[in-house]
Amino acid sequence: MADLNLLLLLLLLPLVAAGLVLLVPARWARWVALAGTTAHLGTAAVCWLAARAASFVPVAYQTWTLPLRAPWFGLDLGPLGRLQVDFWLGLDRLSAPLVLLTGIVGLIGVGAAWHLPPARTDRPRGFFSLYLLLLAAVSGCFVAVDAVLFYVFFEVMLLPMYFLIGIWGGARRELASVKFFIYTLLGSLLILAVLVALFPVAHGYGLPSLTDFARHTPGQWLSPQAGGVTTARLVAFGLLLAGFGIKLPVVPLHTWLPDAHVEAPTPISVVLAGLLLKVGAYGLLRFTFPLFPDAARALAPVVAGVGAVSILYGALCALAQTDLKKLVAYSSVSHMGFVLLGFASLTPEGAGGAVYQLVSHGLISPLLFLLAGVLYDRTHSRQLAHFRGLAGPLPRFAALLTVGFFAALGLPGFSGFIAEILVLLGAWKAALTTSLPLWTAIVPLAGLLVGAGYCLWTVQRLLFGAYWTHPSLEVPALLPDLTPRERWLLGSLAALTLGLGLFPAVLLDGISADATAWVTFVRDALR
Repeated sequence: MADLNLLLLLLLLPLVAAGLVLLVPARWARWVALAGTTAHLGTAAVCWLAARAASFVPVAYQTWTLPLRAPWFGLDLGPLGRLQVDFWLGLDRLSAPLVLLTGIVGLIGVGAAWHLPPARTDRPRGFFSLYLLLLAAVSGCFVAVDAVLFYVFFEVMLLPMYFLIGIWGGARRELASVKFFIYTLLGSLLILAVLVALFPVAHGYGLPSLTDFARHTPGQWLSPQAGGVTTARLVAFGLLLAGFGIKLPVVPLHTWLPDAHVEAPTPISVVLAGLLLKVGAYGLLRFTFPLFPDAARALAPVVAGVGAVSILYGALCALAQTDLKKLVAYSSVSHMGFVLLGFASLTPEGAGGAVYQLVSHGLISPLLFLLAGVLYDRTHSRQLAHFRGLAGPLPRFAALLTVGFFAALGLPGFSGFIAEILVLLGAWKAALTTSLPLWTAIVPLAGLLVGAGYCLWTVQRLLFGAYWTHPSLEVPALLPDLTPRERWLLGSLAALTLGLGLFPAVLLDGISADATAWVTFVRDALR
């Protein structure tokens, strides 16, 4: 019963809080949201500790902690058999860190929305109820074991994000929200097409059924065949890769992301970068590679190439930006390329580093977006050319901005360094064994160099020199430094990324064991 309550609480707490937000007076909406996200974080922490406690027990791939399974609905499809979908939840040591990240970022987002500009807080109950619904959907994606249940949560995320950008966003919010919706809906349809095609093969959508192709009678069009991977399975893998790659996002499926980030209010940019991108990566980890391990091995060079190109291309685009928020958005494209490269390496180091990168980026990118929001709240501008010498009037802001960009460039001592070095080790290991082309391990090094360039250049342009703001900005003679609320939000994220950089074993002890089991499954299944 305790397990049942934990899993249900993880999903129900944000939903109950969202309902309460609609019932209380508007002035209490943020307090209810704060209470709901605080309780959600506490539950997520307990779930993570439960999964971590099992990390010293050797288990096979897809052994779940805190399992919860109950029949949801069934449908008789005649000669195709019976479709049975279960409400099936569970954690392992790959998903538990992402559940904990969801709790952390969810609470930070409420803190960031505490004092939105008046024009954006005229409907606080609508804002916070949609925000909490989004948080519940993201949590559901990370704990769903049944693929249909995962797909439901994946789709539910679309609507609250669409309205949060479209109603509370910037001047071009309608275009950004429609672009986000169309791109993500396209990805959902690609995923749905594969799920429909899988039913005659797997006769169920639980992950064990989907991945246990070896027990199926050969001869069906999507079944694995002896003698190599079939064209149908390559196509199915490609569709899932594109569907989840849109959400990740990877080049060239990334063009919705900069517009969404620039137009979204700061709290939604925090959640978009910190959580929603991780859902795309999690879909690759949990479904795409394990469902088609033969295709994953055959197309690993292509996937690694896309990841390597994304690393360099995202960094080059970030280097060219004049808007601070857009710069951080393109840096996310670069950092998510490491995730794709780590998965494609099919090594324990690469896969473990990719999962660690998800957590690391989930802390660093919200920190940078919050800093961009702080600057915009004071000046109504994010143009880098509008500021110089901010370290004088804003010493606390300058210190945390330096920490954020040093963490983003992968400086030793921060979590980004641990994640990126593991991915690079995995890529080099795979390249030296001819599993991957050598260039896929070399191009990311160029991306790191360009990344250091845009990070250091941004710090230099904003902080150094004599204090100056553009004459067009109507700002005080000296800008006010961080408020206590802002110091708490920014300091918490900075401390977490520094802590995970200095003590990576806190997460890696659990991640590495299940990452090794995942790699073994993908590399050896269906041979």
